[in-house]
Amino acid sequence: MRTATLGPAQRAESLAAMAERELDVLVVGAGVVGAGTALDAVTRGLSTGLVEARDWASGTSSRSSKLIHGGLRYLEMLDFALVREALKERGLLLERLAPHLVKPVPFLYPLQHKGWERLYAGSGVALYDAMSMARGHGRGLPTHRHLTRGHALRVAPALKKEALVGALQYYDAQMDDARFVATLVRTAVAYGAKAANRARVTGFLREGERVVGARVQDVEGGGEYEVRAKQVVNATGVWTDDTQAMVGERGQFHVRASKGIHLVVPRDRISSSSGLILRTEKSVLFVIPWGRHWIIGTTDTDWDLDKTHPAASSADIDYLLEHVNSVLRVPLTRDDVEGVYAGLRPLLAGESEATSKLSREHTVAHPVPGLVVVAGGKYTTYRVMAKDAVDEAVRGLDQRVADCVTEDVPLMGAEGYRALWNARARIAARVGLHVVRVEHLLNRFGAMAEEVLDLITADPTLGEPLQFADDYLRAEIVYAASHEGARHLDDVLTRRTRISIETFDRGTRSAREAAELMAPVLGWDKDHIEREVQHYEKRVEAERESQRQPDDLTADAARLGAPDIVPR
Repeated sequence: MRTATLGPAQRAESLAAMAERELDVLVVGAGVVGAGTALDAVTRGLSTGLVEARDWASGTSSRSSKLIHGGLRYLEMLDFALVREALKERGLLLERLAPHLVKPVPFLYPLQHKGWERLYAGSGVALYDAMSMARGHGRGLPTHRHLTRGHALRVAPALKKEALVGALQYYDAQMDDARFVATLVRTAVAYGAKAANRARVTGFLREGERVVGARVQDVEGGGEYEVRAKQVVNATGVWTDDTQAMVGERGQFHVRASKGIHLVVPRDRISSSSGLILRTEKSVLFVIPWGRHWIIGTTDTDWDLDKTHPAASSADIDYLLEHVNSVLRVPLTRDDVEGVYAGLRPLLAGESEATSKLSREHTVAHPVPGLVVVAGGKYTTYRVMAKDAVDEAVRGLDQRVADCVTEDVPLMGAEGYRALWNARARIAARVGLHVVRVEHLLNRFGAMAEEVLDLITADPTLGEPLQFADDYLRAEIVYAASHEGARHLDDVLTRRTRISIETFDRGTRSAREAAELMAPVLGWDKDHIEREVQHYEKRVEAERESQRQPDDLTADAARLGAPDIVPR
């Protein structure tokens, strides 16, 4: 399979091609569901377009807990169908579709009551493992085990002795959510889809009642295109209601936003060889291993303010610190927090007033001819949501269309990944990098790591680490702009890499070097570099200021102090 490049030239060609002839399917929104829908449609042989107003995964799909999981807590709600479906998808991703991006991660569940809790929780985790194995997709993960208090404290010395009487350890999986979506988009393009980010839908084209396409504004170039399509799929997540309003149809359901925030702290602040899962009065709290860091989250609160830049308040941060510190021997403080990010879950409203009880299942509707809406769900089951959306779109096409095949379509970088992993020491010697650097590239790009290494071979200075963010090589910054569709500094520092949450300066000290690396690819002059750096610094300061505010209203106002960058 050939690889696809999402550079500036390819973006311009895609926009022009989408406007040139009618598509079978146009997907609006390039989060994980929209990107998955584009891949599903194009691999059924349908001519497919994908447009995104901002960047790939710039909304919910880059601000999750980074977990691919069956949803252990949904077993407690007796939602066996959702858990069974998610466990199957977890297995497919680990073993077949994206082994380079999705990795096992252990979790320790401290028990606080003798006897009954071990029986109750242990039965749930045993059922979780059994459901996974029964579908034939559990082979990639170890099964759970029961630990005494002493054993648990050896696994996680950071825990207070009095915080547990024993523990359970089980496995789920994790990924870099934004990188996963970018890979989905590239895979769809490799199979023939046309995709453009920074391409905003400003309205739908109508013929009578029927939707026959969309008006698409090129946010970068300023032009507007009429993209005609036999079926349009609205996959805009928390923006679903806003998008539906463009056709005067709210539809049969309402999507409500629930805010979840996460903290990132250095790995040495919590001494543990396993992630942690803790119960709170409202939900569960995860402490998730993340390279040289931990991710701590999440909250679950109603949000009806700005959807583009949800803000974390001081109260949100204190809530997470208070709950995690209840079990830690050495408490965390604000000074330990490297990064903070906030995301919005798109929940289907109507089941309950409490957002934590709203449905994580998805729904698909055909509110008017020519327009399909898909909403709700969870990251892990994106492929099922995409299949259901395309199935619904196909019903409106006057042609025979093949069934979904994405269960057997590995993402770009998956094929050959394990062979290259086995050869990583030889590859490191060939290119003159430490083997740890090669492992890092393989786990971010899979077999496409060879393309990054080609950049280093052509210019050895790109094999050096980025200053002040030395987990990343300079070549990765260039590659983000040349191959992965990054259009702005923000795209690279917050999504193609995670420098914005993995460094105490939030990426400000790396910003200028990164912008200068992107400049030749994107045709930036010195003034443009300066604008990008200044905008990024303002964005970081606005986020810091929002995190000093006491509540959502004031945090939202502070975050909006840094507007989105507008190309000039």
